[in-house]
Order: sequence, then structure tokens, then C-alpha cells
Amino acid sequence: MQTGVQNGINIEQDGKNKLRVIVSGDVLCQNIEAPFEVLQSLLKSDIKEVYFTAEKLKEWDSSLLLFIYDTQRLCQERKIAFNIKELPQNLQDLTALAFAVDRKPTHGNNEELSIVEKVGKQTIELKRKSVNVLNFMGSVFSGIGRCLTFSSIMRKTDFYAALEDCGPRAVGIVCLISFLIGLILAFVGAVQLQTFGAQIYVASLVTIGMCRIMGAIMVGVIMSGRTGSSYAATIGTMQVNEELDALQTMGLSRIDFLVLPRLFALMIAMPILTMISDFLGMVGGAFVGVFLMDIPYQEYWNYAFKAFRLNNFLVGLFHSFCFAIIISLCGCYSGLKCEKNADGVGKATTKSVVCAIVWMIVVTGIITVICQELGI
Repeated sequence: MQTGVQNGINIEQDGKNKLRVIVSGDVLCQNIEAPFEVLQSLLKSDIKEVYFTAEKLKEWDSSLLLFIYDTQRLCQERKIAFNIKELPQNLQDLTALAFAVDRKPTHGNNEELSIVEKVGKQTIELKRKSVNVLNFMGSVFSGIGRCLTFSSIMRKTDFYAALEDCGPRAVGIVCLISFLIGLILAFVGAVQLQTFGAQIYVASLVTIGMCRIMGAIMVGVIMSGRTGSSYAATIGTMQVNEELDALQTMGLSRIDFLVLPRLFALMIAMPILTMISDFLGMVGGAFVGVFLMDIPYQEYWNYAFKAFRLNNFLVGLFHSFCFAIIISLCGCYSGLKCEKNADGVGKATTKSVVCAIVWMIVVTGIITVICQELGI
């Protein structure tokens, strides 16, 4: 007996305990609520099995798949046998796939750990990460050794492309930020120096500050956010696309092929960018001194050149050289250890910037203490 016909979905009662659902013709963008309500009402009776058949089924869309899915879920709840073996194979596969996917979001282990367990877990994790970092550093030093002995597979085209990206293309943002930093440094210093009538020494303040440390730090922060994150994102995307696995399969060193060109390019570009930053910072200070404090132009630059010291300039360049190594290694390491998904690329990019900035501050403190002890 046919009990309901709607949108190409026919429901018939086959005997006393079975329901037969017939799909026929075209089932395209149809409203499945009405036949499903009929099916629900019939399942309230003593039904033990529901099975689907197809009769001259032509075109169908997701509405049919949704009807089958809801029916199977309802049968599972009421412990009723369900059979779709007479449907086309593609419908069977899609239904199986729908039930195979877990739609509930996964949650981490919410088990509360004691303080001792947390400390132990973090210690083990720290040991694992330290070993990975040391292995990476050893691989980089080995790659540098191969490069010095002309046995590396580093390509010149990769080096030139990396140098162009972190060199000429970064000049604009470095100039802008350095000019503004010099301007701000001069303005803040002038507010205090004016109380003593010593505003002329703004030139000395800006020159010493920019050449010794501020120029290198600002370039380091800019390049960690611009270039270091780019390294992590590029290599991380290659990890997701399994290009790194392909390099390993072909017997090519990932360090020589990916890390060394970026490392050498940044080691060359950073000191040059730091020199540009020093000069633009001094220009920014001159803008404040000449136009806002009415210091004669020649007098400002006279005091600036008197304050310039070669040791301060070289200390700044040494900072930039160390920062270049830190930024490139942090970016490449984060990319190589990236998880193979889109979220992993985002985390690797963020981690590279954070690690680079933190280690730059640590290294700055160490260099400052060393220079203080040596009287430099």
C-alpha cells in the first residue's frame, strides 16, 4: 500500500513490519520535510526494517542524500534495520562518508594534572624541543661548511631572489619607520633638554642612539615581521604541500636548498639596511631640531658629526648581523617544523616572529653587557 508520494520519494508499506522507500525520476532541490514526516509517523508503528529502492532514478542532488541520512539516523535511534543496497553505489558511498565524519569538535584532554606532573611534562617537552633546535643548528653549520667547500647544492637563483626580497624591497618601510623613530627620539629628548637649555644636544642624542642600537633594533623588528614571517609561511606551505618530503625523496638537502639562501641573503641585507636606518633616523632628528626647535641646520649637523663614533657604528652593525642570523633561523626552523595543515602555517608564522623578537632582545642584553665590560 502506497502511503505517501512527494517530490519523487514514494513510501510504501511492504507487509506488516517493513517500509519500502522508492526514489524515482528527478529529485532536485526538493522539499523533503513532507515525506520525512510521513516516514516518522509510520515508524511509530511496529516497523522492523526500512529499505530503499531506485526506480528509473535520473538526476538527484543533496536533498535526496539528506533524506537518506536523516532516515538512517532515525532508524539507528529506534533500532530499526536499514538497507540501501539497492540504491546506486555513489549514493551508498556518500551516505557512508556522511556517517564516517565526526561532526563533534575535538577537545583536548581536560584531565587535571598536578603541579609536579605539569612541571615534568613541560620539562620533557623542553628537552625534546632543545634537541630539535640543536639538531637544526648542527645541520645549518654543516650546510655552511659544505658551502665554503663548494659542495653545497644551494642555487644562486634562490639566493638572488631572497636577497632581492629582503633587500631592495624592504628599503621603503625601513626608511619610513627609521625617519619616524628618529623624529620621536629627538622630540622626547628635546622636551627634557629644553629645561636645561641644552636642546642643541638633541643631535648628539639621536646620533648616538640610532647608530649604536636603535637603528639595528628597528630594522630587526621590521624584518622579523616582514621577512622572518615570510620564510616561515613559505617553507610551512611547502610542508603542507609535501614539497619538503619530495626534496627528501630526491636526496636533496632541505638546509642547502631552502635555509642557506635565506640565511646568507639576510646576513648581507641587514647591515646595509641598518646603515640606511641610522642615516634616516638622524634626518628625522634634524627635522625636529631645525623646524621645531629652531636649531641652525649647519649647527645641528656639526654636533651630529662630532657625536658620531666608529665604535658605536660598528656595534650597531654587529647587532644587525646577529639579528639577521636569529631572524632567518627562527623563520626557517618554524617553517620546517610546521604541521601539515592551514592552522599549522599560521602558528608557525606567529611563532617565528615571537621567537625572533624575544631572542633579539636577549642577544641585545648580552652584547650590551659584554660591551660595557670591555669599555666599548
